[in-house]
Amino acid sequence: MNWRIIAIPATLIPILFIALQFDIKIEDVLAIGIFPFAMAVVAMMIKLGIQGIKFAYIAQKYLGKFDSFWKLTGVRVGSEFIKFTTPMFVGAEFIIIYYLHKKGVPPSKSTWIAIMDIVTEVFAAGLLSIMAGIIALMHGAYVVGAIILTTSIFVTTLWMVLFFLSSKRIFQLPKGISLLVRKFGKEKGEKIVDKTNSWMEEVCVMSKKNLRTTESKKIFTTTFIMSLISWSFYGISFAIIAFGTGYVLGIFDSIMAVMGANAIGNLPITVGGSGLAEFGIVAYLTNQNPFDITVLEENSIWNAVIGWRIATYYVPIAITWLLLVKLALSKLDKTETT
Repeated sequence: MNWRIIAIPATLIPILFIALQFDIKIEDVLAIGIFPFAMAVVAMMIKLGIQGIKFAYIAQKYLGKFDSFWKLTGVRVGSEFIKFTTPMFVGAEFIIIYYLHKKGVPPSKSTWIAIMDIVTEVFAAGLLSIMAGIIALMHGAYVVGAIILTTSIFVTTLWMVLFFLSSKRIFQLPKGISLLVRKFGKEKGEKIVDKTNSWMEEVCVMSKKNLRTTESKKIFTTTFIMSLISWSFYGISFAIIAFGTGYVLGIFDSIMAVMGANAIGNLPITVGGSGLAEFGIVAYLTNQNPFDITVLEENSIWNAVIGWRIATYYVPIAITWLLLVKLALSKLDKTETT
């Protein structure tokens, strides 16, 4: 976990580079105003809060009231710290599985709940990003649109195919990987392969059992809608910040710009999409190539972009870190064990 804390300062490098490249001073960012900045932070925390409520809803629907609804919500919000400090925004699901395991939930059920949570998140984000990519292409931003569509279609399709295929077939470790693990791990490797295959089989059995029920379809639909709403608040946060700088942007355009930037940030190049998201959002709004700095130099929205990044990334990092340590990684009291 320590390396993640060390990685956070590294995410400031793109911000500093942008500030130097475009001659942005501290007073330029402060000119946004306390109220717009605070409201953008609130919008982002609403986004994270809805994610947490969604997870708590899924967990209690499948496991009953085994834990506090609001504690489950806090754990899920705290798990976002891992996504914030990982390329491609992955890792929160492992915190969820770890926490549920601490509460005595079998690994297969923990994994199923984590998968249901992440799939609805990816599906909602993917659809919004695909819309953003199509709009970019329609406006002649071919490079931006192509990058957005490529990353969003790949990630969304991969998760959805694996999710629904798991209800129709039993996944096992590929034979090549199994042979290597058995060869180099010997007896221990044999146990690892057997346990992994058994765990994957249990997850697939749960998928087959749950995905065909009316109740699970209702849960999936409900959480998918919640994910759409949560991502929308993420998009709205930029419109709030932009308004503070005098850059008027419609809510729909703001959502599309942010989701387009989010798709570009999924490229496994930087931690937390740092740098990619900033260039992506400006490139989307100006129909430019996000990797060609020269065509973006005269843009006047960089103040808003830096302010938005601070409000929706660096402030939430501190909050999610506190929740992660306090709830997800803390030791359970005897009264909490099941």
